[in-house]
Amino acid sequence: MNPAHGPGTADGSVVSAVVEFRGGSAMIPASRDVVHGFAARLAERGVTLGDTFVDAARLVASELVTNALRHAPGPCRLELTLVDDRVVIAVSDTGDAFPTFLPRDPVRVGRHGLEIVTRLCDEVITKPHPTGKTVYASLPLT
Repeated sequence: MNPAHGPGTADGSVVSAVVEFRGGSAMIPASRDVVHGFAARLAERGVTLGDTFVDAARLVASELVTNALRHAPGPCRLELTLVDDRVVIAVSDTGDAFPTFLPRDPVRVGRHGLEIVTRLCDEVITKPHPTGKTVYASLPLT
């Protein structure tokens, strides 16, 4: 994946947003606000967004941030990057355990977050790093 340069990025800058969260449940709705602002920046630069993109991106980001809050000690980082015809939503946390992808189960109450994320995104991968892990979810713009 190569970072895209949206219209109006003559200086060669990559279209991205990064937010460091210290923890607490307020970071979940804050992640949705970050996505909303990022989508507005994309639209201002002439990037075409599908009708459901903003809602899907807000849902994916909040699910990943919720998982970081529930399963990892310490802060987390949300990064959004325009890459070709998609946005990569990356959430880094301090936990060393990889997410558990559960099979579809309509009678299970809760724990459907990663199921939702994998249905909305083209690709979901987790990579370890020295202080934890990062979950990357690739969401198409249209």
